[in-house]
Amino acid sequence: MDQARPVGRIDVISDVICPWCYIGKRQLERALDLLEHQHLRFTVAWHPFQLNPDMPCEGVDRAQYRLAKFGSLERSQQLDERITETAATVGLEFHLNRLTRTPNTLNAHRLIRFAGQRGLQDGVVEALFEGYFCNGADIGDDKVLAKLGEEGGLDADEVATLLSSDAGLKEVAAADRMARNAGIQGVPSFALQGHVLFSGAVPAEEMVQAFRHAWDILKNRAA
Repeated sequence: MDQARPVGRIDVISDVICPWCYIGKRQLERALDLLEHQHLRFTVAWHPFQLNPDMPCEGVDRAQYRLAKFGSLERSQQLDERITETAATVGLEFHLNRLTRTPNTLNAHRLIRFAGQRGLQDGVVEALFEGYFCNGADIGDDKVLAKLGEEGGLDADEVATLLSSDAGLKEVAAADRMARNAGIQGVPSFALQGHVLFSGAVPAEEMVQAFRHAWDILKNRAA
C-alpha cells in the first residue's frame, strides 16, 4: 500500500459558532500530523450540527442571548475569558468582544457542504471559524458568508448563487437530524469510518490514541 495515500476518513460533526470546535480543529490538525508519522493518513469531512436549531434566520443580539442563557453578563464574560485562554494554548487569538450577534448557522453549513463538493472544505471551515471568533464576523449574513467563502477558495459568483437558492438546505437538515438520531448531543464529535469515537476538543495525543486504536480494530475486522 502506498502510505502517502489516505487510508480512511475522519468525520467531524460541528457547528461554526462552537469555540471548542475551532480549538478541536487545531488539535485534529496536530493529531493528523502525528498519525502521518505513523504512516496513517486520513481525509477529513465536516458535517453539520446546529447548536441553536430554533434560532431566527436573522440571529439575535449576542449580549441579550448570553444574558438569558447564563444569567448574568459577568458569568458570560468569565466563560469568554476561559475560552479565549484555552484557544491561545493552540495558537488561536480569539476576540469574542467583537461579536455582536449570535447567528443562525444553517447557511454557513450549506456553504461548508458546497465547499466539500469542490474539495475546498478545510479552507472554508477555517475562514468561517477565523471570521467569527477572531474578527467578529456575522456569519449569519449572506454577504459575509460570500466573502468568507471566497477567502476559503470558492468562486464568489458560485457562492452568491448558492446562497440565493435553497440548494443543500434539505441535505444539511437531514445530516443534522442524522447526527442527533445517532445520539450526538455535543460538538465537536469525531468519527472514524462512520463510527463515532469521542466528543470534545481533546488533546492531539489523545486523538491519536483513539484513532489509532479504532483503526487497528477496524483493520483486524476486515482481515
